[in-house]
Amino acid sequence: MLKLAIGNKNYSSWSMRPWVLLRHFGITFQEEMLRFDGFGPDSRFKLAVGRLSPVAKVPVLVHDDLVVWDTLAIAEYLAEYAAEHFPEHALWPRNQAARARARSLCAEMHSGFSALRNACPMNIEAKLHEVGARVLAEQAAVATDLARLVAMWREALAASGGPFLFGGFGIVDAYFAPVASRLLSYGLPLPADVKAYVERLWASPGVAAWVQEALAEQCFLDFEEPYRQRC
Repeated sequence: MLKLAIGNKNYSSWSMRPWVLLRHFGITFQEEMLRFDGFGPDSRFKLAVGRLSPVAKVPVLVHDDLVVWDTLAIAEYLAEYAAEHFPEHALWPRNQAARARARSLCAEMHSGFSALRNACPMNIEAKLHEVGARVLAEQAAVATDLARLVAMWREALAASGGPFLFGGFGIVDAYFAPVASRLLSYGLPLPADVKAYVERLWASPGVAAWVQEALAEQCFLDFEEPYRQRC
């Protein structure tokens, strides 16, 4: 059976991606929650994840004796796994050109948008619209990242006809789910068509399940949110 090690659902954007993908397509897996208590080398979290992965970061996918880390590598492995065991599900677009484009968008997300990610860390439970407005006003790089997101999503939706970026839900949509969380938590402004995509993504089965469980955690960490009581 597949086993997926993840961090706290409220905060762990990288963990969200493969979990949402597996849940959306009904692929059975075992979840191993490694709760954050710090990121120092002696923290319980680092010691636990270090026993699974040489990079000591979540997510980590374990399948029998195989260990896969990094979200892109996990996504590619799951696409091959689904093709073998669940051929009715296309995690990447079936069309070659669309597949290449979807991979390009995921790679751009993987290596880019650092201004948005750093200024607006994922926090599903929180409503930080005032913070979002201030960030947009003070950090031009965040506005640039937001404009790029809008442009790439509009282009993909126009080409595919929706409802998701390349028609049906796939890896690329799961990859942008944590971004949608940031946009919603920080109240960042979106044109109506892009906002509608974010709402469809938020309501999709895997994303909705993750959000529900994230809201139920009630595990607030002082190094993530210094104004709250640590769990």
